[in-house]
Amino acid sequence: MADDPEEGMLSWDESVFREEHVFEIDYVPETFKHRESQTQSLQYALRPAVRGSRPLNVMARGPPGTGKTTSVQKLFDELAAQTDVRTVRVNCQVDSTRYAIFSRIFEGIFDYEPPSSGISFKKLFRQITDKLVEEDEVLVVALDDVNYLFYEGEASDTLYSLLRAHEAHSGAKIGVLVISSDLNLDVIEELDTRVQSVFRPEDVYFPVYDRQEIIDIFGERVKRGFHDGVIGPDVLERVAELTSESGDLRVGIDLLRRAGLNAEMRASRTVSSQDVEDAYEKSKFVHLSHSLHALSDHEVTLVRVIAEHDGEQAGEVYDVFHDQTDLGYTRYSEIINKLDQLGIIDATYTNVDGRGRSRSLSLRYDPEAVLARLDD
Repeated sequence: MADDPEEGMLSWDESVFREEHVFEIDYVPETFKHRESQTQSLQYALRPAVRGSRPLNVMARGPPGTGKTTSVQKLFDELAAQTDVRTVRVNCQVDSTRYAIFSRIFEGIFDYEPPSSGISFKKLFRQITDKLVEEDEVLVVALDDVNYLFYEGEASDTLYSLLRAHEAHSGAKIGVLVISSDLNLDVIEELDTRVQSVFRPEDVYFPVYDRQEIIDIFGERVKRGFHDGVIGPDVLERVAELTSESGDLRVGIDLLRRAGLNAEMRASRTVSSQDVEDAYEKSKFVHLSHSLHALSDHEVTLVRVIAEHDGEQAGEVYDVFHDQTDLGYTRYSEIINKLDQLGIIDATYTNVDGRGRSRSLSLRYDPEAVLARLDD
């Protein structure tokens, strides 16, 4: 690019980006600011693992986009580089059953996937613990977005197996770190009593970033991700303002990338305030897109039906859903509860004349916005 970013227009082979991947949601920054206290708490809990002992269990909680996953991933990277501690992070949006989680743990330990069929959970579990004992290794498992295990009714069994591993196989040393973005979920209270008695985690809370912290964090990304002069102070301030309103750092990260792409569409060497405003119309739905992409086919079908029948009674919605999927009412009701817990829909009980109490189903987002993201 030219030294003066204001001079001329972009040619077809030029870009405003220095490193575009810096604005990917899963990018782990080299410099990680404003989470020193939380990082120290995580290090305190995991320090025994470095000495060959079982670490303290941890519950990292806070709203979406507050640095929980990044903090854990950076710490796991350090442990892998500097110690013999085994670390496995499982995305519970993707792997939301006990068997799927232990398959991911198996893959993390053996560096290949277990057979897709024909191996029981008991055998899978035994192979994992045998390997840990044989190598005299400590394993730390992070269950990221553990709230999804609760939505699927898999949390207690999964945690019980991990926390009781040393009883089932003497010498197995496993620590558990759960990450939850659902502040309405009381993780401890929702677990079985048999799990509560052994899962007494250190509580590490991640608050929403304030405006100045957001500017500080994004300033680092802008330096690394854009060429000099592409983002001015006023534009960065506006991005921080919109991000602060959403409470989710991921909104701003996506916003910076989309605003840069908008500038390129204009063949401009700088991002304007209008580029940001136009980009925000899509970036503000980052959390919605994140939630929708983790749904199963049947769950997506139900969201689509609700979007097309917004505000109707649950029974009427079920008739349409059943015609499309042939699923029974019990599974339908389970999916309704999950979508409600995820914040995608509101399922409100109302009195219906002659029919008693019924649930009215409505989206928490504009139906057109939901349907557009289902079709992405």
